[in-house]
Amino acid sequence: MPITPHVEKHFTAGLFVRDVVIGMADGLTVPFALAAGLSGAVTSTRLIVIGGLAEIAAGSIAMGLGGYLAAKGDAEHFAHEKLREERDDFMMRFELGLEEPDPKRAVTSASTIAASYVAGGFIPLSPYIVLSNAWRGLLWSAGVTLAALGVFGYWKARFTGTAPIRGASQTMVIGGLAAGTAFVIAKLIS
Repeated sequence: MPITPHVEKHFTAGLFVRDVVIGMADGLTVPFALAAGLSGAVTSTRLIVIGGLAEIAAGSIAMGLGGYLAAKGDAEHFAHEKLREERDDFMMRFELGLEEPDPKRAVTSASTIAASYVAGGFIPLSPYIVLSNAWRGLLWSAGVTLAALGVFGYWKARFTGTAPIRGASQTMVIGGLAAGTAFVIAKLIS
């Protein structure tokens, strides 16, 4: 009986992909919901674009800062545990499951998350930039953003090992619910 070698393919870009997922998921969803909400309250695409750009700027900074602080926290946790276990590096890796983080990780994480947020944020906002009618902007924004959320969810699922169609539908439903809720609330209040 021939012996075939066991070959496994493992995903090795975990931290980078995690940062892209964090930034892109929020970058697609939050500006989409804000633009949809504003579309329920105003007819000026100029106001929607200004609000959307302000949100993309603030959101990318906040998300980038969160990524920076999380990576810094990981490094500080590692340093603290290393001091405790200084006599036994074996304990760090095998008892605590800790490996020394890359010292540049915090800046890389912050930049990746912020850039992904900005890239994702321009997808729902771009129809409002191009079109002069808020209702048409909303329809196009919903179409392109839901499609982008579907593609994003599909590929995220492929990277994480879950069912791609399930991943695509989940992200589309969540994004659609966020935008739909914002639109309805703004419409009811205005």
